[in-house]
Amino acid sequence: MEDAARDPVAAAAARRPDGPALITPETVLTWADVDRQVTAAAQRVAALVPPGERVAIVLGTSVDFVMTYFGVLRAGRVAVPLNPAYTAGELEYALTDSGAALVVAREAGQVRLPQAGPPRVRPNFDLDEQARPGDLPEVSARDLAVLLYTSGTSGRPKGAMLTHAALAANHDQLDAIDPPVVGPDDVVLLAMPLFHAYGLNTGLGTVAHHAATGVLVDRFDPAASLAVIAERGVTVTVGVPSMYAAWSRRTGARRALRTVRTAVCGAAPLAPDEMARFTAATGKSVIVGYGLTETAPVLTTTAVSDRGKPGSIGRPLPGVSLRLRSAAGQVLWEDGTASPDEDLAELDLSVADSAGTDPGEIVVRGANLFSGYWPDGRGGPDADGWWATGDVAYADGDGDLHLVDRLDELILVHGFNVYPAEIERVLGSHPGVAESAVVGVPDEEAGQRPHAFVVAAIDPPPTPAELQVYCAAQLARFKLPTVELVRELPHSAIGKVRKRELR
Repeated sequence: MEDAARDPVAAAAARRPDGPALITPETVLTWADVDRQVTAAAQRVAALVPPGERVAIVLGTSVDFVMTYFGVLRAGRVAVPLNPAYTAGELEYALTDSGAALVVAREAGQVRLPQAGPPRVRPNFDLDEQARPGDLPEVSARDLAVLLYTSGTSGRPKGAMLTHAALAANHDQLDAIDPPVVGPDDVVLLAMPLFHAYGLNTGLGTVAHHAATGVLVDRFDPAASLAVIAERGVTVTVGVPSMYAAWSRRTGARRALRTVRTAVCGAAPLAPDEMARFTAATGKSVIVGYGLTETAPVLTTTAVSDRGKPGSIGRPLPGVSLRLRSAAGQVLWEDGTASPDEDLAELDLSVADSAGTDPGEIVVRGANLFSGYWPDGRGGPDADGWWATGDVAYADGDGDLHLVDRLDELILVHGFNVYPAEIERVLGSHPGVAESAVVGVPDEEAGQRPHAFVVAAIDPPPTPAELQVYCAAQLARFKLPTVELVRELPHSAIGKVRKRELR
C-alpha cells in the first residue's frame, strides 16, 4: 500500500544481509540474523495480542530489547518501552495508563513488576519457527508505533504518541545534513537506555536506518566502555554530558577514542567547560543536539551550524520549522532569521556578549512531531502543526540557538525573570562544586526566590556563604540563591536532575 510503514530492519537486511548489525560481548549478529529474529518476535506477539494493542517492553539495552521492539512494530502493535529500574508502583502506573495487553520482561527479581496486571512473557522467541510474513498485517505509516513516557517534570508521566511516519521523518531530516553524521559503514556505540527516545530512535533507529553496526552496552562504565570502543573500532558515540565528562577524566581516553570520527551529545545541555575538557583530553569535537521525546527526538544540532561553538544547540534540522515566541505571542525569530520588527538586545546571560534575540519559547513544526499525549491526543500540535515545547532559548548574533531553561522552571523574583540554568552555570564554575540544581521556592517578600542544592567536589566542602559570595560577583542581586549542601541529587536514567523531587 502507498502509505506503508517503513520497516528499517527489513530494508537493512535487504541491503546488507551479511553485514554486522549488533555486537555484544557474547555474539555478533548480521542483519539477516536480526531480520529473522524480528519476524519470529512479530509472529509471537501477533499470536498473543490483537493489532493496535500496546505491548510493554521492560528490558535493558540488549539484543532481546531490539528483537522485541522491532517485532512489535512489524506485528502492527504499539511498543511501550519502560525503564526496568522503575519501582513496581511506577510500572503499574504506566501499564495501567497505556492499557498494555502484554508485558515482555525478564525473570521476576530482575524487574519489579506489580503482582497484578497484563500477562507477561519472556523474550525467548522461537527462532526456529518458519517465517510466515503473510501472517503479519500491513502496517501504515500513519499507525501509532510507540508510546514513550515522558519523565514527568510535573505530575505524572505522559505517554507521547509517535507514529511510524514520525520516527522515519527524523531520520530523513538527519539524512539531509551534509556531511552526514552517520553512514552505513559506521560502528555506533549504543550505551544509552533504549526506553528513552534518544537511545531508541537517534541511537538504535539510526543504526537500523543506515544498516550500520550497533555495539550494545547495557550499563555505562567509563573504563569498560572505552575498552569496548577501542576493541570494536567504534566510529560514532551517541551519549549524554555525563558520559563525555567521565571519558575526559580517564587516562588513555585519547588512545581509546582514536577511531571515533563523530561524537554526538544530547538529552541534556553540555556545559562549555566540559566540552573543552573533552576536546583537550581526546582531540575530538562534539556535535550537540537538542530535542524532546515528543519530536522523535532531534530538533536542532550544531552539525548544521558551528560544531565547535560552546553552549550552542545549533540550528533546526532541514525540514524542521522553529520559532522563538515571546510570552505575549510575538515571533522573535524564525528559521534562522530575526524578526525585522524586533529590537535585538544584549542579553544578561553568561555567554557571548554578541547581539541576539531576547529569550523566547521554542515552538516547532515538522513531520517528526508526535500526535499528542495518550490516549486522546491532547497537548499535541495545533491546527497549523505548531507545538510549543516549553523550553526557552535565544538566538545569538550568528543565528545559532542557545538553550536557556524550561519555561515551567522560570523563577519570578519581584516579577523579574530568573532562569535556574544561569545560576547553575555560575555555581558549576566554582572548583568546589561537582553539581547543582536550582529551583524556585516561595518567598513572602519577593514571591519566589532561587534555592540551590549543591553537591560538593572537595572535602571540606565550600560553605553556603562562600558560594553566595562567589555568585554575587557574577549575578545580579535578585538572582542570588540561598544554598543548601546535599550529598547527591536525584537523577533520571539519562542523567537529568529530577527537580520535581527536590521541590
